[in-house]
Amino acid sequence: MRPADVGRQAALLSAVSVYTVLAGAPVLWVAMMSLRTTSEISAAPYGWPSPPHWGKYASAWTTSHYGTYFWNSTVIVVSAVLALTVVGSMAAHALARYRFRSNRVVYFALFSAIIFPPQLTIISLFQVLVEYDLFNTRLGVSLVYVAIQLPLTFYILEGFFARIPQDYFDAAKIDGCSEMGVFWRLTLPIGTPAIATTVILNLIELWNEFLYAVVLVTDDDKRTLPLGIMRFLGDKLEDIGMIATGMMIAILPVILVYAFLSERLIRGMTASVLK
Repeated sequence: MRPADVGRQAALLSAVSVYTVLAGAPVLWVAMMSLRTTSEISAAPYGWPSPPHWGKYASAWTTSHYGTYFWNSTVIVVSAVLALTVVGSMAAHALARYRFRSNRVVYFALFSAIIFPPQLTIISLFQVLVEYDLFNTRLGVSLVYVAIQLPLTFYILEGFFARIPQDYFDAAKIDGCSEMGVFWRLTLPIGTPAIATTVILNLIELWNEFLYAVVLVTDDDKRTLPLGIMRFLGDKLEDIGMIATGMMIAILPVILVYAFLSERLIRGMTASVLK
């Protein structure tokens, strides 16, 4: 191997190592604090948990209502992602496959929604949910999540579906597939990498969402995990140890999802239908 190649590999490895440390160190620090009490953290912020207080997780899950918050987040996020996958796939399939007069108008209208700051829509969404008795409900928050993530989901899927050769659709029609049959039997199986990408991105984004939830949810029994963690933030006293435990409860599902599905995410971002 040439010295120049060795130097490039060393530089790349160094950059990856530095990024890994910068990204992983905060997670490791929170994990250590989650096993320590607030008094121990105040005495030595960067100390090792000795002994580790594993019982804090059981206490957080039961007495601190993190179990309820976890269930609320699961119901809201999973239902929103399922709706996003179905509606986004159908919309992307329709605009990628069918050509009609306002096709590009609809496309740019959906695409332009991505650039709007979320703060612009909060007041209007609040008024709509109140009018239809959906304010402070899991269904209302889930529908809002569908609305805010639909443009990005559609954008990713439309670009992927548009690259599927038209010959595939013509062959399916010759074989007797209906329009819905073409979508379910052809577009969805071929578009699995892109769909998996949107599912992972939406899960991670919505699981950590805070801004809409804090405005649209007021009852404690309907709070999501990010809102539940906020309960331990006070003006004069903060239970840092329990905040860290709650953060780890919220972080672990995201880490597991990415660990098992990261390959699909990368494949979906780089896949080519034309291979």
